[in-house]
Amino acid sequence: MYRQIFALLFMAAITLQAGAKEVPLLGNIMARQTTSLNGPWHYIIDVQEEGYYDYRMNPTQWGFFRNAKPQRPEDLVEYDFDKAATMQIPGDWNTQDDRLFFYEGTVWFMKRFQHNKQEGHRTILYFGAVNYEAIVYVNTQKVCTHIGGFTPFNIDVTDQLRDGENVVIVKVDNKRKAEAVPTQIFDWWNYGGITRDVLLVDVPQTYIENYKLSLDKAEPKAKKRTIQFDANIDKAEAGVELTLSIPELKINQTLTTDAEGKVSTTLSVPAKNLTLWTPENPKLYQVELKLGNETLADQIGLRTIETRGKQILLNGKQIFLRGISIHEEKPNGGGRANSTADAHTLLSWAQELGCNFVRLAHYPHNEYAVREAERMGILVWSEIPCYWTIAWTNPGTFTNAQRQLTDMIRRDQNRANVIIWSIANETPHSNERDQFLSRLAQHARSLDTTRLISMAMEVTGASNYKNRLRDNMHQYVDVVSFNQYIGWYRDVNDAPKMEWEIPYDKPVIVSEFGGGAKYGLHGPENQRWTEEFQAKLYRENVAMLDKIEGLSGTTPWILKDFRSPRRVLDGIQDYYNRKGVCSDKGEHKMAFDVLKQWYETKK
Repeated sequence: MYRQIFALLFMAAITLQAGAKEVPLLGNIMARQTTSLNGPWHYIIDVQEEGYYDYRMNPTQWGFFRNAKPQRPEDLVEYDFDKAATMQIPGDWNTQDDRLFFYEGTVWFMKRFQHNKQEGHRTILYFGAVNYEAIVYVNTQKVCTHIGGFTPFNIDVTDQLRDGENVVIVKVDNKRKAEAVPTQIFDWWNYGGITRDVLLVDVPQTYIENYKLSLDKAEPKAKKRTIQFDANIDKAEAGVELTLSIPELKINQTLTTDAEGKVSTTLSVPAKNLTLWTPENPKLYQVELKLGNETLADQIGLRTIETRGKQILLNGKQIFLRGISIHEEKPNGGGRANSTADAHTLLSWAQELGCNFVRLAHYPHNEYAVREAERMGILVWSEIPCYWTIAWTNPGTFTNAQRQLTDMIRRDQNRANVIIWSIANETPHSNERDQFLSRLAQHARSLDTTRLISMAMEVTGASNYKNRLRDNMHQYVDVVSFNQYIGWYRDVNDAPKMEWEIPYDKPVIVSEFGGGAKYGLHGPENQRWTEEFQAKLYRENVAMLDKIEGLSGTTPWILKDFRSPRRVLDGIQDYYNRKGVCSDKGEHKMAFDVLKQWYETKK
């Protein structure tokens, strides 16, 4: 008992001593003054978490976060980061160390770096993503615990840093848990590690925390258009001046914060002077924000997205979303994608398919991917991993999901190509689930009214050859989206006979359809896993989908084969989900051409 009490008091003392705090997410991290901590980090695999708990599973004062060194010959210290192997960060551990390919548990990471403190400045430690739980220490002091594997977080570590050498240590744990988001079972690889950039961000004592620029909806022939601008600084302080500049539109306006540290204004612009962002012409305006000596530069597109009955309207004109789903996995060998180059390769394959739209499944992808898609003229569906059987009645699970949704929206709220926030995928119906997801939908709408809300539903009502979509969440979404696998999880010959009943006056996106094939395996059309089988499935599915009233887009499953521990068939799957229309190397299966030809008819 005394040991346990001591351990808890000790850990609390460390937390209090640190004085650091996680601060609200910084918008537009790429425009800040940063020092990269990417590169080689030392790591220690800690299967039984002895670097965090003692042998009674109480928090230990002698944890690896101390980065201890023997001071005398007889001192016992059973770890040494400086002698440990190194791993490239950002990166997943599964593909960098053969011992960790299937590993789920704790790995400790350590990075030494030089830092010179600047008077009148603050330093924020930024992580693009860590999967899944991260406990962060700076110079042996605990500064943050963050839960969630696909969204960024940042900590004010000004007081923990010192002139000269500093050390960051991160305990990373990717164990699956029933109350987590995603939960224990999911159909993708559980890549562990510090998977996105780590940066030190230099900011002034008072800084621009975040901002949003958007175009208000208007009649297509309106002579004036209204741009809405909102921003906030990091503290509730009135009288701070912030300047907004958009040179191409001849906008240069100085605004003053209110008592909450916020500014808000509307700007009227002649419609003839505006070039709206479209996939065919992804126009981005140079935007600058100035506060004192700090200048943030961004490139922002202006566009509107809305629905009218069963139509989706981009800039007031109907659009068909020719899409494909994508997992955040590197081309040519797997591993977590984490660079603009990775994103460009995957998105180029999508464009070759004829896509103007991608579903970034099933979690927020790297900011590099979203920005590259914006530059390339590709619209985006962005999603949080409320996937399958979430713990709907657990308050902590909802808090976690809401935090991930908030951070996804705050990070990408200025990206013109993001048109849909998705709150879930294939979730079983229940009152508890409806309450959970409706709260998320309402929260998303409170943060952003300029985009559409959707989720990938399941078709649960079926009678012979009539599929009925019934989902209580229809009242909370703008677009009705659902997954269906006729020809794969239902008889291969059913598609031509199928009828659909979707009783909602809203646009429809079929967010998943498809089936598996191993690239290069050929045979009869009725032989599973052959390219011919997959191609026939696609031909019959697209003919079936053409009959759905209000069909406004599709995102077939999936662009390329990706790793999944659920796919164990030797010689065919080999721990890959083979539903890609491309192989992992981007080689086209026959279904690629079927889908490409269909999309030609949708332009």
